[in-house]
Amino acid sequence: MENVYNQAILNFKRGLEELNIILDDVQISQFVDYYELLIEKNKVMNLTAITEFSEVISKHFLDSLSIIKVYRPVNEKILDIGTGAGFPGIPIKIAFPNTQLVLMDSLNKRVRFLDEVIEKLNLCNIRAIHGRAEDYGREIHFREAFDICTSRAVARLSTLSEYCIPYVKVGGNFISYKSGNLAEELKEAEKAIGILGGRLIKTEEFDLPNTDIKRSLILIEKTKKTPNKYPRLVGKPSKDPL
Repeated sequence: MENVYNQAILNFKRGLEELNIILDDVQISQFVDYYELLIEKNKVMNLTAITEFSEVISKHFLDSLSIIKVYRPVNEKILDIGTGAGFPGIPIKIAFPNTQLVLMDSLNKRVRFLDEVIEKLNLCNIRAIHGRAEDYGREIHFREAFDICTSRAVARLSTLSEYCIPYVKVGGNFISYKSGNLAEELKEAEKAIGILGGRLIKTEEFDLPNTDIKRSLILIEKTKKTPNKYPRLVGKPSKDPL
């Protein structure tokens, strides 16, 4: 078992090299502790269907850190919407500790889990909040207050843009993690992105390190303020996308 664990760590380090990310021993230990907390809590609540250490490394940790293919965080203020078990936010925070993170999720028991992770890993300038994107997006301390908003596997891009773009400062970026063919989703979301004040900068398609899994990142720049009527009330962006 120990050999399997050590091999997984070696593969993790190789994957990090592919992403041009260097972590020290403390950061590697934080990822291991995070994995162990995730698996322990997963016994009593649904956090992830992926439980093997090697798979969590590739499909959660390295996937989250692939953000650097379109943007390398340094000390930005980042919001992670629909974070679930903490992806991509917590891996970003571990790897780039000078960032400021807010993790948002609509399920309170997941938020309590994230609080445990933050405490156990001794992470600073990070907090988890319970709520919906449509609600916080209208609050003065959240609206257009972040350099970056990220979201991973939450909704189609047309809906996701309405969740995320209102939080981003003019000049900041919305970064969406996706899989599969993007052409249809991008076309479908083109109108919404424009209405909300965004502009598509680039898409990056790649294989996850150590796998043949196809992933994509979409980088959208906020070029003008979002009209005050967005985001619409809870449920409206998903039921009636722009």
